[in-house]
Amino acid sequence: MGIRAKEHSAQHIVLVTGLSGAGKASTLRMLEDLDYEVVDNPPLDLFEALVSRAGQRLAIGLDVRSRGFEAHRVADFLTRARRHQDCAVQLLFVTADYDVLLRRFTATRRRHPLAGDGGVRPALELEAEMLSPLRAMADLVIDTSDLPVPDLRQMINARFSAGVEAMLSVTLMSFAYPAGLPREADLVLDARFLRNPHYDETLRPHTGLEKPVADYVKADSFYQQFYAHVLGLIRTVLPRFAAEGKKYVTIAVGCSGGRHRSVTLIEALARDLAEDPMIDELRTAVMVVHRELAREGLASWRWAFLPDDAS
Repeated sequence: MGIRAKEHSAQHIVLVTGLSGAGKASTLRMLEDLDYEVVDNPPLDLFEALVSRAGQRLAIGLDVRSRGFEAHRVADFLTRARRHQDCAVQLLFVTADYDVLLRRFTATRRRHPLAGDGGVRPALELEAEMLSPLRAMADLVIDTSDLPVPDLRQMINARFSAGVEAMLSVTLMSFAYPAGLPREADLVLDARFLRNPHYDETLRPHTGLEKPVADYVKADSFYQQFYAHVLGLIRTVLPRFAAEGKKYVTIAVGCSGGRHRSVTLIEALARDLAEDPMIDELRTAVMVVHRELAREGLASWRWAFLPDDAS
């Protein structure tokens, strides 16, 4: 059976998958609160029937427990569904660090669906391998390792509420290289060549959210040239992303500690993009995340810009 497009307004479909213990069930409950019809782990043979009979907003949870699960079958369904103009389908992948997932399984005493005699970690590694083709196709990857449930709920609400879901959503993220590259990043920029406030004892305890640190970073003789190139690159690629129908873009800037230089650059980009008429014309929502500061409890994600007609 082929996928039948809806006759009226576009049908919004969210496929939710990811590693066991990363928050798939919580994400589905949050989507249900946003008036999505939610079906968790249906047999893959029923996917197209579910889509053709569902209402305008449908969320389907799937993982290695789903009957008949094969990543290439899900990928084929996703490819065909995306061809329909009246069927807006997105793939959301939730993940977390293995050590975090191991602690969660220990705390809840749950059994991993693929766990055998080898324990949870080998099961997680096998699951990640089985799901890797879907992760590569995902419109949005959410790492819940350090993301509290209330923040996850706010993020899901912001991304999938009616009105916002049709926009291009841009996340500007600062991070520390020693803590690992952000999994969800589409574009990664390195700010480690700029002079480092960490070596100034008066500035070390502070962050790029504070003016003295930002002024110190911006006083580097290479800062303005670098920043102009970065801003120009972003202004160049965003219209092309929007033209391709891309829904989510994550632009990450990294430094050694994720507290000073990268934060300064992300804050500057957020201010300039929020004032750029192009952002409003593209109906682009701009979100700011300081990953390492969030892990320290010093900052959380926030909207830098949200179009006026977003509900």
